[in-house]
Amino acid sequence: MTTTSALTPTSSTAPANGLRKKTGKSGFIARRGLLYLTLTALLLVFVAPLFWALSGSFKNRGDIFASPPSLIPNPFTVENYTTLLNTQPFWNWFFMSVGTALIATIISVFVCSLAGYAFAKFDFRGKRILFNIMFSSLSVPFAVILVPLFILVVKTGLSEPWFALIVPWVAPAFGIFMMQQYIVQAVPDEIIEAGRIDGNSEFGIFWRLVLPLLRPSLGALAVWSFLQTYNSFLWPLVLVSDSNQYTLPLGLNILFAAENRSFDLVLAGSVLASIPTILVFFLLRKQLLDGLSAGAVKG
Repeated sequence: MTTTSALTPTSSTAPANGLRKKTGKSGFIARRGLLYLTLTALLLVFVAPLFWALSGSFKNRGDIFASPPSLIPNPFTVENYTTLLNTQPFWNWFFMSVGTALIATIISVFVCSLAGYAFAKFDFRGKRILFNIMFSSLSVPFAVILVPLFILVVKTGLSEPWFALIVPWVAPAFGIFMMQQYIVQAVPDEIIEAGRIDGNSEFGIFWRLVLPLLRPSLGALAVWSFLQTYNSFLWPLVLVSDSNQYTLPLGLNILFAAENRSFDLVLAGSVLASIPTILVFFLLRKQLLDGLSAGAVKG
């Protein structure tokens, strides 16, 4: 009787355990299905405008807003691209935007990593005050400093677009703070001390030992900096007066604001303008994802 009573609960709980496993598995599948459904919906929300712009760039102007809308151009035409490239200084706008964005990104990545390294690994008088001032500048909108910055640039004779379009983006507070946080987490003090024992200069330690460890964060910062400069509209609008030196946002805005509303040319220009940003993302996607993942895990 004792043996039977001992076996009875075991045999009765076995189906219950199996039921719980099936219920847990079905719940997991339901949650995973809901997750994929949500991600698919978000993907469609973000990708649909891109497909619509791509499709519209190959349509005649009258067909862009046809009802019902058609995703496939009929008739298919490249006239929008040829008209844009032949009648507008598009390549001037393109190279102005890409050139200033690349130069600003390279300078910004170097300056921010150097400043972040100083704030993270050096002790000096006024460090906390300087860091707080730098960090608090994140709360100041760019529109607030727009007029003083413009006056400063004009008064000093530095209003040449190839210089002035780069100046506001070479040392962003966000980039310095981002690099400072990453260096605190990713660069051990022992590496720096070992470099000093080997006789390296402070800049040599930064260049040879610290900088290679910052590759993920450098990629993430480069993507952010490039997009900030490339998409800038307000500062070029105030600074640039020559239409041949417009950036892409300014040039496309002129087409959009024209009396005849050249939506066909705007869509063609938007598709061409998206190519550099897509290339930058794909070239630096590994560093970008590694940098974001490292920040999520270590933060």
